[in-house]
Amino acid sequence: MTRPQGPHTAIAAARAAFDDGRTYDRMWRVSQLKALAGLVDAHEAAIAAALRDDLGKPRAEALTTEAWLVRGEALRAARALPRWMRPRGVPTPLSLFPGRSRVVPEPRGVALIMGAWNYPLLLTLSPLISALSAGCAAVVKPSELAPATADLLADLLPRYLDDEAVQVVQGDADAAQRLLEARFDIILYTGGGRVGRLVMTAAARHLTPVILELGGKSPALIHESADIGEAARRIAWGKFLNAGQTCLAPDYALVPRRLMDPFVDAYRKAVREFGGPDLAASADYGRILNDRHVQRLAGYLKEGRIALGGRVDAASRFIEPTVLVDVPPTARVMQEEIFGPILPLIAYDSWEEALAFVRARDKPLAAYAFARDTRALTLAERTISAGAVCGNDVIVQQAVPGLPFGGVGASGMGAYHGRAGFDAFSHAKAVLRRPARFDSGMRFPPYSETTLRRLRGFF
Repeated sequence: MTRPQGPHTAIAAARAAFDDGRTYDRMWRVSQLKALAGLVDAHEAAIAAALRDDLGKPRAEALTTEAWLVRGEALRAARALPRWMRPRGVPTPLSLFPGRSRVVPEPRGVALIMGAWNYPLLLTLSPLISALSAGCAAVVKPSELAPATADLLADLLPRYLDDEAVQVVQGDADAAQRLLEARFDIILYTGGGRVGRLVMTAAARHLTPVILELGGKSPALIHESADIGEAARRIAWGKFLNAGQTCLAPDYALVPRRLMDPFVDAYRKAVREFGGPDLAASADYGRILNDRHVQRLAGYLKEGRIALGGRVDAASRFIEPTVLVDVPPTARVMQEEIFGPILPLIAYDSWEEALAFVRARDKPLAAYAFARDTRALTLAERTISAGAVCGNDVIVQQAVPGLPFGGVGASGMGAYHGRAGFDAFSHAKAVLRRPARFDSGMRFPPYSETTLRRLRGFF
């Protein structure tokens, strides 16, 4: 196994690789992206095993929500690079004729990528794809809370990628702090708001731009016109996936008061369909990260009436998909990001009331609206500010290659994924080229009134 570098050695190696100019080359970028896809192809079994060790993640989830997404994104970026890297011409004012103006994307430099534990492969390698496509060198810090996946990345990345330009640093919060003390050209952090503020504070010392993916409480709004059975099924899937430990998972649902019981019944049917009569024995349902998170989630179960589920087995880190009703809006479960398979339901009497409830809170990473009435969907899309809005489904917007992934307000800043990632890790350099000798002379003093009248026509 390749031994991971210490922070300062890793940063120096990545900086030297960037400074020698190799990452600017399109073929270098393409080769790195294809190698990353090859890593996934060659090690699917090892990836699935590591994710099972860290999160009890089912094999189907490990492949469909992590490994294959990484593979597909890397190959799409490799194909798109000639188009993304092409300079873009812009009009040049007549006053600067003859001249040629263009915007040239150039790599920002050395990126620090700080991955997350809940999707420890995807949320580490997807930002790396953006950095590599833009021509950046990178220092990658996998989450220590997913140690099996972190060890696998530390072993495989140097074997498949440029082992000077891409460095892996492992360790706990102290290692992360040492990294943040150094100068980077861009930092991407995925995680909670508390640490996000620390990252931003550290970055400010070097005026380093940051991309923060911070999550938040993503609502699901059920309209009177919604197909209740299908809405409940899709929301249940969103909470079933990774045992609810997904930053884009619906965190609570707003349901018309008269449809509360039908929604709970449909949700119960969906959970049974997904997991069978004994969910704890299902090969398709994951586990909570650690004992601390199990206790945190179990505490939420006391903050409302359990309408469905509620079973907790701390020894196996199992928490049953649970629906809470009669939850006060001031309860902790409605103030904190849940990150687990618990869904509070809030009753409402009008669509405008439901929309206002969401707008009165921090802007979420995603908002989900379920309706067959297209006017209701349009109103939700127009009036809810969120990182993403998805109609009649949950989470799947993340699988659209052309959509950026990012938050707004308390749910984050900046975005990546596909072209948005290339742009985020690139600097749009303004370039103007003029001939060395030709010049009208009008812009140079001394100025006469006649000259000023002529110049005015150029503006």
